[in-house]
Amino acid sequence: MKEKAVRSYRDLIVWQKAMELVAGIYRRTRPFPTDEMFGLVSQMRRAAVSIPSNIAEGYGRSSTGEYKQFLGHARGSLWEIETQILIAQKLNYLNDEEASDLLKLATETGRILHGLLSSLKK
Repeated sequence: MKEKAVRSYRDLIVWQKAMELVAGIYRRTRPFPTDEMFGLVSQMRRAAVSIPSNIAEGYGRSSTGEYKQFLGHARGSLWEIETQILIAQKLNYLNDEEASDLLKLATETGRILHGLLSSLKK
């Protein structure tokens, strides 16, 4: 089976997974208490949006070193969102199933991101 050529950052599986994570975070934070709108909700949404944004920005850079730097930023945001999901769960803003689903998607995104970073170190 022939693999599809990557012509854009939108063709990257890691970017697609990160976009799914963003959508999931937005959906799951909608019912959070209104007093969290400028607190945890804002933090979670910014961290989630940062992941595919950094993947896209890095893809457009002129050197592999710059690309890896932006992928590193995406990885940092991924760890940030994982922590924030756990905080939301501890505060009972997310139930165990919701948190688990988001964490699984974050873990999958992280695995793919790690693979992409590893492939660039060769």
